[in-house]
Amino acid sequence: MPQTTPRSPKGPLVVTLIYDGLCTFEFGQAYELFGLPRPELGANWYRYETVAIEDGPIRAAGGLEIKAEKQLDALEHADIILIPGWRGIDTPVPEDLIEALCKAYNRGARVASICSGAFVLARSGLLNGRTATTHWRYAEALQTGFPSINVEEDRLYSESDRVFTSAGSAAGIDLALHIIRQDYGSQIANSVAKRLVAPPFREGTQTQFAEQPVPEERESKRFAALFEELEKKRAYTMSVPEMADLMGMSQRTFIRKFSKVTGLAPAEWRRTKQLETAKHLLEAEEAMDMENLSHLCGFGSAATLRHHFRSKYGTTPTAYRRQFQTRQA
Repeated sequence: MPQTTPRSPKGPLVVTLIYDGLCTFEFGQAYELFGLPRPELGANWYRYETVAIEDGPIRAAGGLEIKAEKQLDALEHADIILIPGWRGIDTPVPEDLIEALCKAYNRGARVASICSGAFVLARSGLLNGRTATTHWRYAEALQTGFPSINVEEDRLYSESDRVFTSAGSAAGIDLALHIIRQDYGSQIANSVAKRLVAPPFREGTQTQFAEQPVPEERESKRFAALFEELEKKRAYTMSVPEMADLMGMSQRTFIRKFSKVTGLAPAEWRRTKQLETAKHLLEAEEAMDMENLSHLCGFGSAATLRHHFRSKYGTTPTAYRRQFQTRQA
């Protein structure tokens, strides 16, 4: 029998920039999220290339040396350009790289940075007038050096008109999953996250670091039964008094301990879960009307769903469904 070879992916071309002094962890994230072969996701998955921004050896943290597949002119064909950190926040950015980034963005490419990679975008001018983030250690330097940028240090990632930035280190995973979710929907993003053994969804506005200590293990275990029960009720309609009663606590004690375990007040956590469910249904159930969908999410009416959805995501459920279907076409 003739042998068949796996079909090459045909999706968006993701290009990761590499440079001497490469941040190894951030580069590994880029490859793991976008470059790792995923034949189970079909032929429309991302294509992936590495691009060297300069000649000479490309040495990475940890004693590695990397050979790029392409040179800087390959950015002309990229759909998404990733900048995995930068070799120093005060280190100049080559002019030919700035020119290539701006040219690619102006023709419609998306550009994204992880951690200190935001300084490359800042020096290119692509962050002027936009909201951006970076590692909390570098946020003050970014704001001081580039006052036209609205730097928000207390968030995981930010997006503004095809320009993406993420906080330090592991927040690059959250940003990548956000981009995958935009391109392929929550179900596939969750599948990728599961393979990574990573949280499938964290909002970009979530804080970079917690001021409160990590909750004791016994508290987390106590709440596991509650979360399991809530997951069974995908509408998340259980009231705070009902949750407190299930846990055998007063409402005041329950709210305090719940917030310590999750980082969110119970009502806020429940609303976030309801909205996540709504997004999943909007992507998966093309024919479901808004009234039925809103009841499945626990909102009670399409008007209530629309109000909270717009408040959270800046668009209506109908527009979100239409945009998702357009991206999938």
